[in-house]
Amino acid sequence: MPLLQAVRAELPEVLVYLHENSGAVLNDKLLNGHLDMAVLYERSPLAGITSQPLLKEDLFLVGTRDCPGQSVDLTAVAQMNLFLPRDYTAVRLRVDEAFSLRRLTAKVIGEIESIATLTAAIASGMGVTVLPESAARSLCGAANGWMARITTPSMSLSLSLNMSARGSLSPQAQAVKEILMSLVSSPALDNRELQLVS
Repeated sequence: MPLLQAVRAELPEVLVYLHENSGAVLNDKLLNGHLDMAVLYERSPLAGITSQPLLKEDLFLVGTRDCPGQSVDLTAVAQMNLFLPRDYTAVRLRVDEAFSLRRLTAKVIGEIESIATLTAAIASGMGVTVLPESAARSLCGAANGWMARITTPSMSLSLSLNMSARGSLSPQAQAVKEILMSLVSSPALDNRELQLVS
């Protein structure tokens, strides 16, 4: 939301198109010229796409019942009913990798891609989910829930800005990119510190 608010304040004449989807779909839209830029988790080299590291976000467990405290161990998460995205998303890949490395099995009771449906499922108390900090804060507020940092092992995802390598940005898109970069470089975003990706 900070990006949309800043663009509306600084560039009221610019129409911003926000599209939520998987990284693969967003990269396809970049390659086909349907998007100017995409912010996504876990950049991977792709022909025709330039990727610029932005931030690193820790992963948090989010729920509404039985708060484990400010932090939680992955072995405790393995005992909980989990709602996770499909297995091709960056969050799911990171969660599956962490469970595999610890020789644990996740108790996935549902795969949900819609944030509205995920929020309703978490608010119902049927289970918990794992999300990057910014998404966790948003869902936590909407579901009136809690969030706990996953600490053993600590888990994080890199956030990157992807653009087509074929052309340059329009002046309007360049202005939006500059606003995004200024938000990323500010020491605190939404009253929390995020690590710059090295």
